[in-house]
This record gives sequence, C-alpha cells and structure tokens, in this order.
Amino acid sequence: MTQKKISVVIVEDDEQIREGISTLIKSSDGFLLKGAYGECQSLLKEIDDLLPDVLLMDISLPGISGIDCTKKIKESFPAANVIMLTVYDDDEKIFESLRSGASGYILKRASLDQILEAIRDVHNGGAPMTPSIARRVLKYFDQSSANPNEFNLTKRENEILHELVEGLSYKKISEKLFISLDTVRSHIKNIYQKLHVNSKSEAILKTLQKKSR
Repeated sequence: MTQKKISVVIVEDDEQIREGISTLIKSSDGFLLKGAYGECQSLLKEIDDLLPDVLLMDISLPGISGIDCTKKIKESFPAANVIMLTVYDDDEKIFESLRSGASGYILKRASLDQILEAIRDVHNGGAPMTPSIARRVLKYFDQSSANPNEFNLTKRENEILHELVEGLSYKKISEKLFISLDTVRSHIKNIYQKLHVNSKSEAILKTLQKKSR
C-alpha cells in the first residue's frame, strides 16, 4: 500500500529561501508541495482549497505577519499544523508564535534534513520544544491572568518542562521519569494546546474588559 505523502505549504518572502525549500520538498520522498507564497494575503484566499498537512510560516512577512496569519488559520482550522521559520534562536516573537497556535519552530540555518525531520515530527503529532521556550512557558503560566483552575499545568507537565529547561532530551526525560517517549511527546503536545487555549482566553478577557469600560 502506498503511504500518503505529507503535503506542505511554504510562506516565505525571501525568494531564494522559498525556492530552496520548495526544491527540497519536491525532490524528497514522502512529501508533496501544495504551494509556496511570498506573503499571507494570497495564502489566506486559497487556504480553504489547500488544507496542507503542514505549513512552514516565516515570522516577518510583508503585510500580515506570520504570527497574525497563524492566528487566522487556526481560528478557521484548529487542527492545522504550523511550523514557524525564523532566523532567531531565542526571541520573544518565537514564543508569541507558539501562543498564536504554532506547533513548533525551526531556524532558517537548519540543515535540509532537520527541516524535513521537523515536518515529519509535527505531522506525526510531535511538538518540538527547546530549553529557552520551556522556560518562557513556565513563566507564562506562573503569571497568566487566565483561569488557573481550567488551564494550569499538571504536576507531570511541570516536571517535564523543568527537565527541558535543564537541557534534557525527550529520551533522557522518559528515562528519568520512567515514562515512555511517546508519553513525553504527548505531555508536551498537551502543554502547547494549553498554551493556545490560555492565550485565546486571555485575549477574550482583555476584549471584554475593554468593552466594559
């Protein structure tokens, strides 16, 4: 039985980078390029017909930013998998991207193999998280104004985030906490989901507060 190819859409305003990744996707087994865009407006007009498995989204784009574009896509298609493309390793914009609904990010200096692996990982239910992002997530939930009883992190999720902050790999965390690698991945994906829901609730709360003034 032929395995279904992972369909990908790229949004990147740097033509050289866009063409390079496009060529990579088209020439790699198991992947299908559905589209490549230099800005978000054109993508949003066609997203209903495209519905790719994974979107590779630049953060800094002309017109609508990658962060705002991700929000719009996730509002219409909550299950969409978005990976942010960025030149920054530890930047507030990365965290804002993840809060907007992205499932992970990859640096533009990453190797071609790393880009493909990130696409596979997110498509298969993974959600990569680095120590710097884990630190921001912990701080965010500690300071969040959203309902803590509904969106707080569990004891296990806190443990995993603290281990990530210390630089442990998913494999090392699974060994230390005596849980499977898939369980670690599941917890991290759940943390991302809470981050998305929490951010949305926070935005709604701010809107209601403004209206009541």
